Amino acid sequence: MQVESVRVVYATKTKHSKKIAEAIGSALKAEVSNVTDRPRVEEVELLFIVGGVYGGDSLPELLDFVRNLDGDKVQHAALVTSCASKKHRQEKVRQILAGKGIDIVDEFLCQGSFLLYKWGRPNKRDVQGAVDFAKGLQETM
Repeated sequence: MQVESVRVVYATKTKHSKKIAEAIGSALKAEVSNVTDRPRVEEVELLFIVGGVYGGDSLPELLDFVRNLDGDKVQHAALVTSCASKKHRQEKVRQILAGKGIDIVDEFLCQGSFLLYKWGRPNKRDVQGAVDFAKGLQETM
């Protein structure tokens, strides 16, 4: 079985995470999947998990996806988090990954929005920041 070097998955409610994930996937020439499509993750060196924080927590669909990952098939994970406050991290995702023995290499906090708060975010510059983060990680792996 061939090991993929990079893969991107996302969960979205507002389509922000989809926009970010697709930009990362395009830049890294990596497969991008919505977790609601129940993608199978085989052997992968670096899995980017893109999701938003809503009311302080990740989406249930994302948490279910991470719970079902095989810790023996994912070497490293990087989180890209869209959050209106730009303060909340995906803590439950981190806990689940750590419990599976999956190395979390880093997390990028991307400016998000909620209703009128931070309207128009993430913008092109925010998305580019996430892409630059992903490129940097890919280069170091």
